[in-house]
Amino acid sequence: MFEKDGRFYHIHCKKGDVGRYVLLPGDPFRTDIIAGYLDDARLVAHNREHKTWTGTLDGVRVSVTSTGMGCPSTAIALEELIACGADTFIRVGTAGRISAQAQDSTLIGAINTAAVRDEGTTRQYVPIEYPAVADRHVVDALARAAKALKLNFAEGITQSKDSFYSQVFTETIPISQEWKMHQDALIRANVLTSEMEAAAIFVISSIRKCRASGIMAFSDAADQPKAVDCAIRVACEAIKLLIAQDKKTA
Repeated sequence: MFEKDGRFYHIHCKKGDVGRYVLLPGDPFRTDIIAGYLDDARLVAHNREHKTWTGTLDGVRVSVTSTGMGCPSTAIALEELIACGADTFIRVGTAGRISAQAQDSTLIGAINTAAVRDEGTTRQYVPIEYPAVADRHVVDALARAAKALKLNFAEGITQSKDSFYSQVFTETIPISQEWKMHQDALIRANVLTSEMEAAAIFVISSIRKCRASGIMAFSDAADQPKAVDCAIRVACEAIKLLIAQDKKTA
């Protein structure tokens, strides 16, 4: 797991390189944008899909690390970040709309309260009956931050899946009917959004006694860069709330 100089094999970070609080976009290029919201941010490492910056918010060290797409690479990044000393994570990215509630055009995106484990990575950790649940304190911090910034994010469950193009080319895949039935079940179950990473973050965080949630901008937003910017702003404000809260309980 370690390289010779103590850096972890995949993220190329070592203990002391990252803060306790970490923002997790999927896209390495988005880490550059998020780093701009931190004070005194510096590039720590970039290996494969994993790019890490560390700076501060309210005088406390905060990092941003890209996970890449999907639960396998996300699980790798999370495990190594936890081994480096991080324990609080907020996934920041984009997601597709599923439920009727999510079709509200006034919504910017969604705050994740839990995830449907519609992927294979977490099944290699725990049985499928184990829930992928976000930490209630992180969810609350995100909700309070969104309210304070007057930004309209819904709260609810996301679907974490492995395949992106099965929903794009549904008619051409062999299990198209099963896929349609599955999606209809998710709609009926009020699953808000669909993305590819949250389940791994929530399950691994729960197992490792860490905290996590996520905030997703809708991928079909008329002005997606602005929607993503709103999600980043909320995530950073939520981190500040968590920092203040953790200082009181230390």
